[in-house]
Amino acid sequence: MTLFTRIIKGEIPSYKVAEDDRYYAFLDINPLQKGHTLVVPKLSEPEADYIFDLDDETLSGLMTFCKIVAKGIKEATGCKRVGVAVLGMEVNHVHVHLVPLNTEGDLNFANPKLSLSTEEMVEIANSIAQAIDPV
Repeated sequence: MTLFTRIIKGEIPSYKVAEDDRYYAFLDINPLQKGHTLVVPKLSEPEADYIFDLDDETLSGLMTFCKIVAKGIKEATGCKRVGVAVLGMEVNHVHVHLVPLNTEGDLNFANPKLSLSTEEMVEIANSIAQAIDPV
């Protein structure tokens, strides 16, 4: 069972931003920017760890869910755009990074990660969740 499956099941706490019956979005605990969010499909065993191994319906649904979450991130953070990255090397479970951008350099994973307090993370997660239309 992957770390993200354990988060989805509530075995590991997370800063949830949005959820429906097929997808789960939560703040990255090592964010590049305030509002950096991970979106994962709720997959049955074995979990897919490569986005292009997903079936077409799951992949298109994931991107549609990401679009909804990205609109909430943009509204909540006031960023110019929301960048999308799919790396998938650090956790063997398909996940999409949604990162608030004001410059192209904001999406550089070599940049130092932010260190935010629990209170800041809760505030950010709540503001994004409130900005998202019900899914």
